[in-house]
Amino acid sequence: MDSVDLEVLRKSVEWLDAGRRVLLVTVVKTWGSSPRPPGALLAVRDDGHVVGSVSGGCIEDDIVERSRREGAYVKQPQAVTYGVSAEDARKFGLPCGGTIQLVLEPLTGDSRIAELLEAVQRGQLVARTLEIPNGRVTLAPARASDGLAFDGEVLTTVHGPRYRMLVIGAGQLSKYLAQIAVGLDYQVTVCDPREEYIETWDIPGVRLVRTMPDDTVLEMKLDERCAVVALTHDPKLDDLALMEALKSPAFYVGALGSRANNAKRRKRLEEFDVTPEQIARLHGPIGLYIGSRTPPEIAISILAEVTAAKNGVALPEDAQVGAAKGKQGPSVACATTEP
Repeated sequence: MDSVDLEVLRKSVEWLDAGRRVLLVTVVKTWGSSPRPPGALLAVRDDGHVVGSVSGGCIEDDIVERSRREGAYVKQPQAVTYGVSAEDARKFGLPCGGTIQLVLEPLTGDSRIAELLEAVQRGQLVARTLEIPNGRVTLAPARASDGLAFDGEVLTTVHGPRYRMLVIGAGQLSKYLAQIAVGLDYQVTVCDPREEYIETWDIPGVRLVRTMPDDTVLEMKLDERCAVVALTHDPKLDDLALMEALKSPAFYVGALGSRANNAKRRKRLEEFDVTPEQIARLHGPIGLYIGSRTPPEIAISILAEVTAAKNGVALPEDAQVGAAKGKQGPSVACATTEP
């Protein structure tokens, strides 16, 4: 889950512990254009204070106004829909006539929000099931492939730790990549044992480690919510990390370099204990083709491909040769694709 929705859980627990009444709002379905995806959360305190978002502001205003006017006006879980009519769409600012369905749930001590928060903070992936007619809540282990489900009476949401990204190398490109990845809500770790690169690292909000990359991969215990991006061009650093990362459940593993260099890398990986199926998971040349020329543009290209993999988007073959394809300036010649 992203940091916004994690903060919703934290604040909900805090408010409940303080004796306040809290309404948890969950996006369960959208039609047309909608600012927030299914699973997005909003918590509303009985005096109208809010944390989180379900619509970018328009629907929140309606819920908050009712909370201020009527207090805890929702007495039991219920599903509501905004934007069905053209008038409602205009009223609530839903673009393109979009419609959004929400579940409103008044939280209690039996809602198990504190227990859910503790599990997420331990790095667990948890499915929370709410029975709308009686408010009963159950928690169970979830898989990364699980998603939100709602049949009108039972709502199941999946909660877990934030997505993580391991970047091998602390060079100039890594700085831009890490900055943008933080903005995309990844927990970013940059690994580089080379002292000359570490001394100039100055990106806030990023964990920097000096251990060998393959040791870092093992220490991080990569799961389905992890991406690994190798950027050093040094086989002693990149290849050992890739060898371990490709054996992990990480949803994305990629390496910078030309077509020729990546072909050589795959040959080297074959000499290690890496199966052909695992090697086939390697993205390289890394990134989507957007005509990248500068390090910031290449970082965007790489993160575009990572985002597509994260969201399960199938890419056309001619787009999957990315930061590296086409005409690039000499300042980023290391990223060009060789014939």
